[in-house]
Amino acid sequence: MAKTQLSTVGASAKPAVCRPSVEDDRSAELIKIAKALSDPIRVRMLEMMSQGRGCCGLTAPAARGVPGSDEPQGICVCEFQERFELGQSKTSYHLRVLREAGLVTEETRGKWTFYAIDRNAAERSLGAIRELLES
Repeated sequence: MAKTQLSTVGASAKPAVCRPSVEDDRSAELIKIAKALSDPIRVRMLEMMSQGRGCCGLTAPAARGVPGSDEPQGICVCEFQERFELGQSKTSYHLRVLREAGLVTEETRGKWTFYAIDRNAAERSLGAIRELLES
């Protein structure tokens, strides 16, 4: 059996070095968003937050970034636990993935934590996905 030898192009050729770029950062952001939206429970959690429901008999945090708005916004972790029949740790995991993707905000009030959609960040994220698909 004859051996084949691979030839190299130029002995002094150096391998290409991959350097992080703005596009790499954008890709990492899109990957986080895709991961967050890849689980049906997280998508349903976002749907609940978009409805703006509250629980626990507490006043939910006021809408952020809306001058003069006193409309309650945010859902308590306990409501997610009840709705999806999840333990506290699993519920917190799903909400952390959404928060790290920049899709939701959290606010602690006493011993309760409320989550709400970060509409500005979600709009930017959707714009980045739209740009990716149109390029």
